[in-house]
Amino acid sequence: KRLKENALKPKAEQKDKVTVIFDGSFEIRSSVINATFIIIVAFLPLFFLSGMEGKLLAPLGIAFIVALFASLIVSITLTPVLASYLLTNDKMLLKQHKESWLVERLQKVYSNALNKVMEMKKAVLIVAGGLFLVSLFVMSQLGRSFLPEFNEGSLVVSAVSLPGISLEESNKIGTQVEKALLSVPEIKITTRRTGRAELDEHAQGVNAAEIDAPFTLDERSRAEFMADVREKLAGISGVNITIGQPIGHRIDHMLSGTRANIAIKIFGNDLNKLFTLSNEIKNEIQNIEGLVDLSVEQQVEIPQIQIKAKRAVLNQYGITIGQFNEFVDVAFAGEKVSEIYEGNKTFDLMLRFDDANKGKIENIKNAMIDTYDGKKIPLYYVADIVSASGPNTINRENVQRKTVVSANVTGRDQKSVVADIQKIINEKVKLPEDYHIEYGGQFEAEAEASKTLVLTSLISLLIIFLILYQEFKKVKTASIILINLPLALIGGVFSIYFTSGILSIPAIIGFITLFGVATRNGILLVSHYETLEKEGLSLYETVIQGSKDRLSPILMTALTAGLALIPLALASDLPGNEIQSPMAKVILGGLLTSTLLNIFIVPVVYYLSNRKKATNEK
Repeated sequence: KRLKENALKPKAEQKDKVTVIFDGSFEIRSSVINATFIIIVAFLPLFFLSGMEGKLLAPLGIAFIVALFASLIVSITLTPVLASYLLTNDKMLLKQHKESWLVERLQKVYSNALNKVMEMKKAVLIVAGGLFLVSLFVMSQLGRSFLPEFNEGSLVVSAVSLPGISLEESNKIGTQVEKALLSVPEIKITTRRTGRAELDEHAQGVNAAEIDAPFTLDERSRAEFMADVREKLAGISGVNITIGQPIGHRIDHMLSGTRANIAIKIFGNDLNKLFTLSNEIKNEIQNIEGLVDLSVEQQVEIPQIQIKAKRAVLNQYGITIGQFNEFVDVAFAGEKVSEIYEGNKTFDLMLRFDDANKGKIENIKNAMIDTYDGKKIPLYYVADIVSASGPNTINRENVQRKTVVSANVTGRDQKSVVADIQKIINEKVKLPEDYHIEYGGQFEAEAEASKTLVLTSLISLLIIFLILYQEFKKVKTASIILINLPLALIGGVFSIYFTSGILSIPAIIGFITLFGVATRNGILLVSHYETLEKEGLSLYETVIQGSKDRLSPILMTALTAGLALIPLALASDLPGNEIQSPMAKVILGGLLTSTLLNIFIVPVVYYLSNRKKATNEK
């Protein structure tokens, strides 16, 4: 623009083109640098996220900041140099001294619209304020989830039958599950794992199986496909089935210790009572909308041999309780005493009684234990050995016994489902004394991450305000630019409301990005207003001319960002795009409202806030 203005001047008044380029670059350099740092500061909350969400989203922030900083370096170094080579042809500058037809048309329409807006300033501000309040209300009604539901193109079906079941029977149930899955048209192949070795990092009994089932959606939607899968699997009895996906399954497991979205953990002392409470809770909440794959941790009574020490008799024979426990442990469980190497393999050498001394309850009773004076006596002299039954497993968390009711969520946000669960349990389930319930799952991580993002975003806003104050040296001017934040919020909220209706962590990251980008538009406008005021224009002329001059750059920055995000926003169902799509939708919606409202609201507010100063100067 400055080169075109220079080319139109008489030869005697023209400046050297390199000087014009330098002055033009210097004119907006401070604004460009500050706008870039504002966007970088807006991304800082990402780096305060801990846990899994931090590992997922921090690389996104790093990539964005590095790319943005690189573009800043290019814009203040390479771009002016290229301009000195490519934009200094006088014929070209004189030929293009006018704006393009499209830009001229847009500026004319915009000028007319802005003049009309300036005639009804208060009404426009009331409408904008009303939209902001409506968006806050809508935001409070949005569902909440940690991450959007993934579409990984593969199912992980967990099938857990009763503990103690034989491998053959477990295999039959696994085969039934596979046949049911293969009856769904979209599933062509399944792979099953039944049980895992005891030394595996994720050991499982033979009663547990995992089936991987890749699928390809064609004629039906994902919701219809999942409903069909659940219907087919519902006909298999004697097994708890949970349907997940490879990554989602592991995320759930890391967050709650279960394979499902929600884990209701009941803590107490009596395992039988815990199991009864778990089934009671399951029956009460099973009709909640959106709750699927509801199951109670499988538990059965299994036969046991219990060896109970007779402390008084032990004392008579001079055997301490420690010696007694050590004898029972080594004799019947075994103790590693050495290692055997065969080729590249290592085997533990275990010392314990043979089957002739521990295979039957009579043999255990007659096992010989040493007394203090070296004599040997049968074990039943000093212990009661009885056949009994007990739970197959005892699960603990923070030293307390627990049972778990797990469930997945579909068609609703997790936070509202958990709220319904808590309401029903509080009203209908009476817990005995010393028993309590804890809730775990993705919703817990969402609440923690949201709290962190809100607190750190407030700090970021303060830093952004300080950067703006350093740029303009006026609290009032910095505040005018920050008006873009509520303007951007309006579009972001409505874009979520009309698409998924669920506010997730990626969507919140979208708002953070949006606030940085929206602030930049305000800087472009206000900095140009101040430049024109220094040139002697009246306040009204400054607002109209400055807004008209900045229309093209503001629309171009919004369009370049918007066009780049459209593919991400539209491809929300594609595998791998689940996290990016909510962010893109928020930024697109926010860019639309912040750009449209920014070019009208900021001029009005700037005019009203500086009107007294202009009157005093006159």
